[in-house]
Amino acid sequence: MNKYIKIAVAALLILGGLYMMIFTRNLGWGIVVFLLSALPIFLFFKNENILLAFWQLRKQDMVKASKFLTNITDYKSQLHKTQYGYYHYLQGLVLAQDHPTKVEPLMKKALEYGLNMKHDRAMATLNLAAGAISKGRRQEGQRLLDEAKALDTAGMMTDQIKMMKDQLKMPTMQKHIHNPHMRNRGKF
Repeated sequence: MNKYIKIAVAALLILGGLYMMIFTRNLGWGIVVFLLSALPIFLFFKNENILLAFWQLRKQDMVKASKFLTNITDYKSQLHKTQYGYYHYLQGLVLAQDHPTKVEPLMKKALEYGLNMKHDRAMATLNLAAGAISKGRRQEGQRLLDEAKALDTAGMMTDQIKMMKDQLKMPTMQKHIHNPHMRNRGKF
């Protein structure tokens, strides 16, 4: 649903509540209808599909979370500007297990649009660091890990950060793997 339809519904509820309070003298029902107008206003700023996707992610149900995210067909017309980052952030979290290569651009977009919570920014930079480390960009990965550690004030991701730093300390296997067909190359 377009975000401006929600504002129109809220305006109609406010007008209906005022009409009931002033002209029909139904003060109780007018107040109820007037207070009901807060729901579409709340859903203008916080999209219901994003809220339901967060709820499903909390329950570790990625399939249902992705269903709620697919309900958002055009995020620029259906979401408020402050929700753009969270849309891409949730898309990245849903795709993280199945398609890890698609996560990095989504997390970059999420950080560009902005995330309100520090732990969300820390998770996004941690995912970017994982992508950089897996592609062999060690310095960028180290910088992103330090940034994620600074953003993680609650200490929720200390184990993941420590594990990734240990991965950075390990030597890359590409330098140490020898081709078995190359053993006798210098003898003949």
